[in-house]
Amino acid sequence: MNQRLNELHLKRGRLLERIDTQRAALGQELRPVRSALDTVDRLLARVLAGVDYLKTHPSIAALAIVALLIMKPRRAYRWSTRAFSAWQIWRILRDKLAMSGL
Repeated sequence: MNQRLNELHLKRGRLLERIDTQRAALGQELRPVRSALDTVDRLLARVLAGVDYLKTHPSIAALAIVALLIMKPRRAYRWSTRAFSAWQIWRILRDKLAMSGL
């Protein structure tokens, strides 16, 4: 009986070691997936924050829609690409200034 119990304990120890190895390997293999999901989570949080901002400030959204309706399509596209580029440049500068500690 004692020998059988020892064998079970040994087998259990080997199984636990195997589980730990498999868990570590799975964690390594899923690291890129986790990174992608973190990126999606950050993007979704920003979109939801933008939606919340527009819900609290509907006049801004209405003003933007009216401006787009008044403009010709080509001009609206040109202004939207300029605004998007300006926003990207502002983000890059803001991040660089934040990293430099200014």
